[in-house]
Amino acid sequence: MSRWPIAELIPHAADMILIDEVVRFGDEDVETRLLVRPGGLFSRADGSLPAWVGIELMAQSVAAYAGCQARQAGAPVELGFLLGTRNFQCNVEHFPAGVELQIKAVRSLQDDNGMGVFECQLTGPGIEAFARLNVFRPPQVASYLQEPAV
Repeated sequence: MSRWPIAELIPHAADMILIDEVVRFGDEDVETRLLVRPGGLFSRADGSLPAWVGIELMAQSVAAYAGCQARQAGAPVELGFLLGTRNFQCNVEHFPAGVELQIKAVRSLQDDNGMGVFECQLTGPGIEAFARLNVFRPPQVASYLQEPAV
């Protein structure tokens, strides 16, 4: 279990934080979990989450990994970007309310420019989803987001 609350690891506003906690993190990987609850930002009328939200759950797990790494190093948590995914596969159309989901993300590539690739898996009762996420965390986030003077 992480030493830090999830809100301190992911640079998102309250309702946009979808995962509940970091279960474990290491040098190259992270495991997170969440309980699907009705009334969330992306919840359907029956309280379930559409399967496509799985990509965001995986991305937030990668963000939590980066947050844990930063906190462990005594550095601030910084903004990163999901660039895309290849071959998202899921065997269900939605994640039912009340189901606990586990997400695992393993870093398979990271370069000095901030580009990274993570192999992700999301599981729950009768649920399996997989994706490879391409992410980017610029070395100088503040200057990267700064608008050029006109």
